[in-house]
Amino acid sequence: MPAPRTSAATWALLSLAVGSFGIGMTEFVVMGLLPNVATDLLPKLWLASREDAIAQSGWLISLYALGVVVGAPTIAGAVAKYPRHRVMIGLALALTVFNALTFLAPTFEWVAVSRFLAGLPHGAYFGIGALVAAEVLGPGMRAKGVAFVLTGLTVANVVGVPLGTYLGQQLGWRAAFMVVAAIFAAATVLIAFFVPEHPGDPSRTLRAELKVFRIGQVWLALGVGAIGFGGFFAVYSYVAPLVTEVAGSAEWVVPIVLVVMGIGMTVGNLVGGHLADVELRRTLVGGLVALAVALALVAVTAPWIWALGVFVFAVGLVASALSPTIQTRLMDVAQDNQSIAAALNHSALNIGNSLGALLGGVVIAAGWGFAAPAWVGVALAGGGLLLAIASLVAERRRALVPA
Repeated sequence: MPAPRTSAATWALLSLAVGSFGIGMTEFVVMGLLPNVATDLLPKLWLASREDAIAQSGWLISLYALGVVVGAPTIAGAVAKYPRHRVMIGLALALTVFNALTFLAPTFEWVAVSRFLAGLPHGAYFGIGALVAAEVLGPGMRAKGVAFVLTGLTVANVVGVPLGTYLGQQLGWRAAFMVVAAIFAAATVLIAFFVPEHPGDPSRTLRAELKVFRIGQVWLALGVGAIGFGGFFAVYSYVAPLVTEVAGSAEWVVPIVLVVMGIGMTVGNLVGGHLADVELRRTLVGGLVALAVALALVAVTAPWIWALGVFVFAVGLVASALSPTIQTRLMDVAQDNQSIAAALNHSALNIGNSLGALLGGVVIAAGWGFAAPAWVGVALAGGGLLLAIASLVAERRRALVPA
């Protein structure tokens, strides 16, 4: 299809970014509201043990991530044959309904169900939205289109999550999800009005899309996202104790450091989109090296709050620069399985979320200190780097083999 006019393309990308802003809020705002959720939904357990109540409320985070991992390949594969702009409207509407269910659910069990359901459209929204954005901007600007859509997610970490957390603390945790549902409702309307028609491929079926798993390069690209990007989450999950226990700063400094990281993520996402369009392979390898270095600097300088702020910004910047790069790499190696491949990236990143947080918690529990997760992050970024190099070497060798 011909590329839309510049103004039309901008409105289309902004419409998609509103939805990704909502996804950023719904995914991360619950982390700052776990005590509020526990007090409201688990009052008896809260009175008996606050730690156990908060730990059980944490299941809501895991259930959302599980929904992403399950929903990304299945939904994206099942809808590949349908027009993409209509699919995006449907996904935005589903996100509206499921987050409204979180707002209305009367018990912990129903909230848990709603969080799993809310995670299901997450990967498909970003994956198919990335394909739409790439087509809107045209050849040579695919990664910029992907980055623009992801900008909503990174801006949510700077603005939406802190404001949603404050609103939930003041008016009750449900108020945050009422706002999230309203954002998705707005995104649904905007997508319906401004995203141009994008025909699907009637020949594509879920069975055909699942053939993507037969491609070795796809597994390597997913591994880069799940392991390499896990290094970022190893630190992101434990910023609070880094600030209060290692740097010795007050609790009110934690949100400031998170905002600094969010700003780094926003800048890095846009920079990464540009660099990936210029030279994707070098951006992928260089980004993983830079992430490992930035994580090591966090571990070494964490006792000084100003240095911690600087290098947390660097971690956010480099990690987010990698996000559109990994997404575009996955789309490149997936051959004609574009819809499911683009969505699978978000399954991989959510596995990285769980892996980084889990291993970071393991080293803390082992008594290695609150800076230890940063060293875990270095190891994970190094693992992602090895997978990226293996992928590129295998690709080059195959290109040298005569047909």
